Amino acid sequence: MNLLNIANVILVVVGITLIVPCSIFFIECLAAFTAGKSNLNLEDVARPKTTVLIPAHNEAEQIVEVLEILQQQITEQDRVIVIADNCHDKTAELARGTGVTVFERENKSDRGKGYALDYAMERIKDNPPEVLVILDGDCIIAPNTIKNITCKAIATGRPVQSTYLMEQPENTSLKDNISTFSLKVKNLVRLLGLNRLGWHCLLTGSGMAFPWPLISSISLAGSKTTDDMQLTVDLALAGSTPVFCENALVMGRLMKDEAATSQRSRWEHGHLEMILVEVPRLLKAFVKTGNFAALGLALDIFIPPLSLLVMAWMGTAMLTWLAVIFGGISLLPAILVSIAGAFLIAGVLLAWVRFGRSDLPLKNLIAIPFYILSKIPIYLKFLVKPQSRWLKTERDLPEN
Repeated sequence: MNLLNIANVILVVVGITLIVPCSIFFIECLAAFTAGKSNLNLEDVARPKTTVLIPAHNEAEQIVEVLEILQQQITEQDRVIVIADNCHDKTAELARGTGVTVFERENKSDRGKGYALDYAMERIKDNPPEVLVILDGDCIIAPNTIKNITCKAIATGRPVQSTYLMEQPENTSLKDNISTFSLKVKNLVRLLGLNRLGWHCLLTGSGMAFPWPLISSISLAGSKTTDDMQLTVDLALAGSTPVFCENALVMGRLMKDEAATSQRSRWEHGHLEMILVEVPRLLKAFVKTGNFAALGLALDIFIPPLSLLVMAWMGTAMLTWLAVIFGGISLLPAILVSIAGAFLIAGVLLAWVRFGRSDLPLKNLIAIPFYILSKIPIYLKFLVKPQSRWLKTERDLPEN
């Protein structure tokens, strides 16, 4: 086989590989685009005894507002616990002032959300709830969210994920708008589509409800950037695939400047790590057991962060068409890549038309390629120094 044939085979494989995530992305967006109003009916499900765990690291700025809004949805049988984890501000003091239980934890080596949650679960195991809810310390919940996710957890016996979106900071930039839209595609559009297809749901980090017997059998201690996605995989392989609750919403806060870059790096490096490590694990489980939930989850995780997917498609399209024009390569690789691009662009447009116009006006869509170019350093850094451990954020600045 000569070099031209080898190059042709390689480009065909690349084209097929690109079609897989682009087509799955399109299917998810199309299902969300055509989805009607949710018919969730939990009237016959008794409200379970619930404990809400809130891991909080230097959240003094917003913890009182978070707790006051949360307490409007708490019943007498419920309990709210704030884990003030390695805080050097007034998080613990302010939280106690609202009447909730506060656990203070100091451990400079084992730092991060997973360790804080594991610490709290160990302390409540002798008087456990029926359902455990995890809420981040900067998240505001919409009305009926606690009721809907806890009752759905009891009704299904499975983990439940709320819609988890980000509130834009003041004086938003174009980059903030595009980032918000991208996150909405990931945490709302795709999860809604998967839900309507009857598939799985990825856990996204906040507004999660777990039946106690299920979550108590798992250790959450760890420092991976992808704890929630990793937990999804572990639960799915154990036969407890998470489900999405369309009628529940939590709103977090999109960080700015260097903190935003670090936040995005953790998310995206973590996702790339999951593709490399967990997709083969899921595919192996599917081959061994015929578990189609593992296959579906593998295909979904195989979709990289949206900006990277667009970047990969643009680069591959340019390479293949240049190879056709100047290198004598057959048309097949270029056709495959073009099909992948059609799926990708159609999916993005469907998501934008129904869900993104308020975040990203039409005139700003042309700026997406420049936003993607700004992400190149994040992906290059993954090759050199991937972020796989807890890193400082804007809330780690010393108190004035």
